[in-house]
Amino acid sequence: MKELQLLFLVLTTAVMSAQVEAPQPSPQGKIQQKVGLTDVAIEYSRPGMKGRTIFGDLVPYGELWRTGANANTTISFSDDVTIEGNTLKAGKYAIYTVPREKNWQVIFYKNTDNWGVPQEWDESKVALKATAEVDELPFDVETFTIFLNNLTNDSGVLEFVWANKIASLPFQVPTEKKAMASIDRIMNGPTANDYFSAAAYYHDAGKDLNKAYEWIKKAAEMAGEDAYWVFRKKSLIEADLGKKQEAIASAKRSLASAKKNGNPDYVKLNEDSLKEWGAMK
Repeated sequence: MKELQLLFLVLTTAVMSAQVEAPQPSPQGKIQQKVGLTDVAIEYSRPGMKGRTIFGDLVPYGELWRTGANANTTISFSDDVTIEGNTLKAGKYAIYTVPREKNWQVIFYKNTDNWGVPQEWDESKVALKATAEVDELPFDVETFTIFLNNLTNDSGVLEFVWANKIASLPFQVPTEKKAMASIDRIMNGPTANDYFSAAAYYHDAGKDLNKAYEWIKKAAEMAGEDAYWVFRKKSLIEADLGKKQEAIASAKRSLASAKKNGNPDYVKLNEDSLKEWGAMK
């Protein structure tokens, strides 16, 4: 009898935990697109026409629309972008729209965790408002679709398409600024931090100490007197290379800089090394 009761319990638990798989009425859509050097990502739900009149009926003109279905339609930009001459800061936003016959108002809203339209609209959370121009299509698009089209190095167009309407909103990305900064950085050669990181890795990984020494000397030249961490690493590399006097000199420079900049950890590290190397009692 106990065995039958246990079997009944197992079967009942299995039935209760089972979930029916069925397609969603408004399936989820995702877009990930590189525009110039800027990453743009969109997540939204995609309702269908299903024989209904969309704009001016299911989606009334002049009223705030969630721009899709279910949870917020969201868009994220990895860089600041420009829309109608205004800056939209890098980040993630909910997209709300106010459809009209000739154009749509597109609203980028800072709060992205609403289900549909917020119960209480907070104008302080509006990051930017812009106007998307509307054109008619010669055919119907059954499923609500968002596109990123007309891509160039410096721009793209955010498109909302449903029924026989397409609303288009151009935006610009800072490709030239990012590209020029990258070019300048590379053409000017490695930074002091680049040399330091390479030297530290070679030293700590037990690789070519002579190469590490070459790099740490360049880092020290570029970083200046206050870079106590650079001179600390330089002293350790010199010590491992048997350059005791150079190691002592570097440790003393690191010690003085660490005291000047109020870093007691590096003060102690250098004092300990100098004692070990017989340069401090």
